[in-house]
Amino acid sequence: MKYRVLGKTGFNISEISLGTWQLGSKWGEKFNKEAALETLQVAYDNGVNFFDTADVYQNGLSEKIIGKFIKDKKNKIYVVTKCGRKLNPHTTEGYNRENIISFVESSIKNMDVEVLDLVLLHCPPTDVFYKKEVFYALDKLKAEGKIKHYGVSVERIEEAIKAMDYDISVVEIIFNMFRLKPSELLFKLAKENNIGIIARVPLASGLLTGKYDENTNFSKNDHRNYNRNGEFFDKGETFAGVNYPTGIKAAEELKLRLNTESLALSALRYILMYDEVSTVIPGASTSKQIQENVKASSMDAFSDKQMEIVKEVYDNYIKPTVHFLW
Repeated sequence: MKYRVLGKTGFNISEISLGTWQLGSKWGEKFNKEAALETLQVAYDNGVNFFDTADVYQNGLSEKIIGKFIKDKKNKIYVVTKCGRKLNPHTTEGYNRENIISFVESSIKNMDVEVLDLVLLHCPPTDVFYKKEVFYALDKLKAEGKIKHYGVSVERIEEAIKAMDYDISVVEIIFNMFRLKPSELLFKLAKENNIGIIARVPLASGLLTGKYDENTNFSKNDHRNYNRNGEFFDKGETFAGVNYPTGIKAAEELKLRLNTESLALSALRYILMYDEVSTVIPGASTSKQIQENVKASSMDAFSDKQMEIVKEVYDNYIKPTVHFLW
């Protein structure tokens, strides 16, 4: 495993880390504590030292399991958690000083720690980025020693850029072979401001594994079934906002033209071609998936020709309908 510095946090974290939206289950399935602990252990054994979670993942169980897991580990494990999505309704008004403090204190309790390594606002409405009192509340929590650093998880590039008006250390954003726009301006600004980039949804909800076709069925409670058009949350979270049949065709062409046995590994390695990216956070529901994902850190770099192939496929299939949306 290779490691990169996460912006101004100074944390030296694994290039391939672990996103825990699926921790202890596949999407739509019941949480399994034993499976969750096994997933974390296998990740740790393979050099992963950065876990991404949120207070809403498995209704707080993700934070609790991670908190328990990290306690007796010799090597430091960094944990980023996110807050805000517990709000119901999820509105700009809900992002206020009182709620932010409450969310952070709840996460501290869930993980049974004295201080959180890193807290991100969890894809709040765009107007939140214009509420300075929200970020001042995070400044206060930092000054009080309850959090070491804070940042934002965003849907839109404009939100990430606006957040740079404040003392953020990290931006977490969707970036993959089907979502290239962040590399145009955001990465440049992040580098100039020493802000770490966490690349999420790196496999476009599985599209970039190359294992799906138009006949693939997803379970009733899987967001890939019920949120394809953004019925419940931003559609960019599901298949990176790409039309499913179009994504299947684009993935097939990528796999063929890149001549790769594992499109998933190639997709992860592609993201690491960008020095501005500190880490990639694929999820995993089995230990085998983690063991495969971490191989991306040791893969050969993409050639100029391979980089051009990705751009051509993106321009032909994806850009016309996706590029301008986020």
